[in-house]
Amino acid sequence: MNLLLLEDGDFVAADRALLRGRRLKHLHEVHRAAVGDSLRVGRLDGLMGSGQLLRLDANEAELSVELDQRAPDKLPLTLLLALPRPKMLRRVLQTVSAMGVPRLVLLNSYRVEKSFWQTPFLEPAAIREQLILGLEQARDTVLPEIIIEKRFKPFVEDRLPALAAGSLGLIGHPGAYPACPRAVDRAVTLAIGPEGGWIPYEVDKLQEAGLQPVQLGERILRVETAVTALLARLF
Repeated sequence: MNLLLLEDGDFVAADRALLRGRRLKHLHEVHRAAVGDSLRVGRLDGLMGSGQLLRLDANEAELSVELDQRAPDKLPLTLLLALPRPKMLRRVLQTVSAMGVPRLVLLNSYRVEKSFWQTPFLEPAAIREQLILGLEQARDTVLPEIIIEKRFKPFVEDRLPALAAGSLGLIGHPGAYPACPRAVDRAVTLAIGPEGGWIPYEVDKLQEAGLQPVQLGERILRVETAVTALLARLF
């Protein structure tokens, strides 16, 4: 935890906060904090700054906080991601949050198993938990927007063209396509498929919406690796 994230409910005054639960345990077991220590803190969806530990016991911690720094800028990106396997989904959510993706669309695909949509990891509280872990890792406070689209065709035909308007639309897909561009200085809409890639019909529909296929080479990557590799290359 590189940033101690505070939520509105933690504040007992404008400059005072109380912590319990997971974050208190982290202070004891990982930070090995003591009264008087200064910690990096941030307010969820707000500013960052510093906090001084005023009181620490087995039940709660009290901090005085001063928030005067903006969160780091997000990437100019909308990421479309075919829903990955549940265990991988958790890691991908943390990665997306840590790397500064502002909007993630979890999308259905022919190769996405129907059972994936039943996972408890898609519950709002479970998604939020993973996103917060990513923010804490990267020292950010602003949660990404998560959109869930269970029907590929209506989304791609009716909503994607407007969502991608004015951006560089790309499809991460193995094959004889141009290499993914580097160091892009404009907004990007990027679609990453399931393991094994999009089926041809899906590639065609994404192209009709204004996105063009690009590749990273001959190797087939896991979804979580492809996300990291593509974002690092693009930005």
